[in-house]
Amino acid sequence: MQEVQWGMIGCGNVTEKKSGAPAINKVPHSKLVAVMARSRERAADYANRHAVNKWYDNVDDLINDPDVNAIYIATPPDVHLEYAAKAMRAGKPVYVEKPMARNYAECEAMNQVSRETGVPLFVAYYRRTLPYFLKLKELIDAKWIGDIRCVIIALHWQPYNEEVGDNPKPRWRVFPEISGGGHFHDLAAHQFDFLEYALGPVKQAKGVARNQAGLYPADDIVVANFEFESGIVGTGSWCFTVNKEQRVDRSQLIGSKGKISFSFFESSKIVVETADGVAEYDVPYPPHVQQPLLDTIVKALRGEGICPSTGETGARANLIIDRITARN
Repeated sequence: MQEVQWGMIGCGNVTEKKSGAPAINKVPHSKLVAVMARSRERAADYANRHAVNKWYDNVDDLINDPDVNAIYIATPPDVHLEYAAKAMRAGKPVYVEKPMARNYAECEAMNQVSRETGVPLFVAYYRRTLPYFLKLKELIDAKWIGDIRCVIIALHWQPYNEEVGDNPKPRWRVFPEISGGGHFHDLAAHQFDFLEYALGPVKQAKGVARNQAGLYPADDIVVANFEFESGIVGTGSWCFTVNKEQRVDRSQLIGSKGKISFSFFESSKIVVETADGVAEYDVPYPPHVQQPLLDTIVKALRGEGICPSTGETGARANLIIDRITARN
């Protein structure tokens, strides 16, 4: 494949800056040539604002467009399996948003189609290519804090504005039939994917997931323990109904010679504490956070490199989450 000409399914917020035309069109040998949304008005508006030549309101029309040779699925997870399978059976490589699907079984079904057809499948776990997390992995690999003993995760956020008030209207992420779960599924997927990239496979995980506040159908609090094949152990707590003064996004790697503190979502600083003192690394995110990963996908499709986030690696996050929430 010389030039990757993308067709994008879904025109939601993630495509306005993180990915979509702003990121795709900045990657060499990559261009967004068509978009699709169920709403004709939304598809036409996105195409007009981002100078995309074609737009559709039917997914089959986009997938079968002869000018499109790769598909980006930027929809909620409930249709990822259906759309990815259609695209791969049409011979078109797929880049799918995370979480990869609603559960591990759907992820595995997607991977099975990829294996059967030989068509590549990639997942939007872009932290594997962000400078902030590459620096973190570099510190781990260089053993700045010695051998890693344990991982501690705390992600506690207040409810979103639309989830509270006199007329709450929660978004799709907290309806399990669409997303597979709630905010834990959406956010912890990023965390476990990167931890496996940096520390190796998680061999077992278990936890407790509950809905305490009753703001929406999905779980709003999860606590978990997990163990890596290397022997590293971990613990985490995720709560999405605290007040804003208790908001925290803090993770720690405890090693034999020190500690690394970092944030998965909010802070640009990595703090390393050892007997020699404290070192800080301020590594800001790029303007379009999916651009570095998209660059590896395009190179992989052109035969010039390897993408670190595939369907096989992406499914692992769903497997861990399924185990923690006791879903099969």
